[in-house]
Amino acid sequence: MGWWEERVVPRLIDLTCGGELTAPWRRAVCAPVTGVVIELGFGSGRNLEHYGEGVTRVLAVEPSDLAWEMSADRRAAFGRPVERTGLDGASIDIPDNSVDAVVSTWTLCTIPDLGSALAETARVLRPGGALHLVEHCRSPRPAMARVQSAMQPVWGPVAGGCHVDRDIPALLASAGLNASALRAQEAGPVATPWSWFVLGRAATMAG
Repeated sequence: MGWWEERVVPRLIDLTCGGELTAPWRRAVCAPVTGVVIELGFGSGRNLEHYGEGVTRVLAVEPSDLAWEMSADRRAAFGRPVERTGLDGASIDIPDNSVDAVVSTWTLCTIPDLGSALAETARVLRPGGALHLVEHCRSPRPAMARVQSAMQPVWGPVAGGCHVDRDIPALLASAGLNASALRAQEAGPVATPWSWFVLGRAATMAG
């Protein structure tokens, strides 16, 4: 990673995705989760306050050393084990069927090899486990989808690799995750390239 990605992007993400506007989305994703959780894109630890008492351990996948440092106070306040497990969601160094849930809040858009990361998600989940997520994705409106595709070459490098034009439900299904329980909705009164979201859980096919 270069200087922009190492020193600026983690702070920008914390600023834009870490305030009160995003708290209800984070709560909706994290509150139902129990047991051992692996979090893709742990960032500065903003999700920790939204986990219930049923969460016993959090394994953090986080490529940014700065973001991990920024999370120190939140990890200390959490009162349960939080361990940095790896740097890349496409290669998670834990055994098969070893976690109860995978959590991702606005992270799937940034993973370069998302197909491999979703395959890893399916691998590490125990039978009946699920990926709990909120993510912006490709708009179902053709005109807006074209705008998303057109802006992606410029937007991606500025925003730390964020993709606004990924068809998240289709990618989940390709990885063997059942995306039928996801809820799609538009955030805000005005349609923008960033306003189409999916929220919910994608279970393993056994779940």
